[in-house]
Amino acid sequence: VQLQAFGGGLVQAGDYLRLSCAASGRTFSSYMLGWFRQIPGKEREFVASITRGGNTYYADSVKGRFTISRDNAKNTVYLQMNSLKPEDTAVYSCAADLTNTGRRYEYWGQGTLVTVSS
Repeated sequence: VQLQAFGGGLVQAGDYLRLSCAASGRTFSSYMLGWFRQIPGKEREFVASITRGGNTYYADSVKGRFTISRDNAKNTVYLQMNSLKPEDTAVYSCAADLTNTGRRYEYWGQGTLVTVSS
């Protein structure tokens, strides 16, 4: 599975961004996808995930502000980020879990930088 994320940028606090992650290499509709983020010097953290059936899960820090969705026809997963805060600044990466357990993300795309200014 190959993944490519894009859509990052520089925004102000309170603004919104939508990240996209295009996938190829396996049947897109058959696996779970997740978004993660990492601040330099810190560990990568889970942001959101979506199962092949469309169930979604979120980190408490983004619940109510971020929405993950997938378009199986376009082989793309999205992360709509609203009400952005400076603490959301990070490199965001998408990942695929072919086991559909949410515990084995083996395929990763390159990250896209999101910077939120105060």
